[in-house]
Amino acid sequence: MVELTDRFEMALVYANQLHRGQLRKDGRSPYVAHLLSVAALVLEDGGSEDEAIAALLHDAVEDQGGLPTRQTIQAKFGDRVVRLIDGCTESETIPKPPWLERKHRYLEQIRQACPAVRRISLADNLHNARSLLACLTWEGPSVWNRFSGGRTQTLWFYRTLLDIYCHSGTDAMTQAFQAVIIQLEALEEVKGERGEGIRG
Repeated sequence: MVELTDRFEMALVYANQLHRGQLRKDGRSPYVAHLLSVAALVLEDGGSEDEAIAALLHDAVEDQGGLPTRQTIQAKFGDRVVRLIDGCTESETIPKPPWLERKHRYLEQIRQACPAVRRISLADNLHNARSLLACLTWEGPSVWNRFSGGRTQTLWFYRTLLDIYCHSGTDAMTQAFQAVIIQLEALEEVKGERGEGIRG
């Protein structure tokens, strides 16, 4: 069992400060709820304290300050945490590159990822996919309008990620992600809106 120290508490406070006022795509949920969920999934999967800290801060560089934020995280939490965050970061530049360019880069990163980065990435995308499924179930297909990639590209991205995760191993979290993707695709089939995806 991982014993969490004051470093984790400090990371939790820092994550809350960085993302204060930021909401999820639903426009209601505080963004920190996502960060807490990802950290919980990482810990439940046997991740270390460094991995849990990186899970709390996995979007900090990308969404809250770029390289200056990265430098602060490195000073506060060390080289390993910042390397894990690097592995989960799509872009450090503002404005961000186009959606598809970022996603291709991210997919290549995850193909080459160490087990710790894979775990954080998988937890992140599992929680995102679960949230998407819940929103689609309750609100309907208009939810796709919130996504830069729309329905077709978002489903392509998740399916490609699933293939990468499965190629590097199978475990309970991978199976949970697969189950959600199957539900997302089935939901689209029922509504007659499933696309063919894109090819990268």
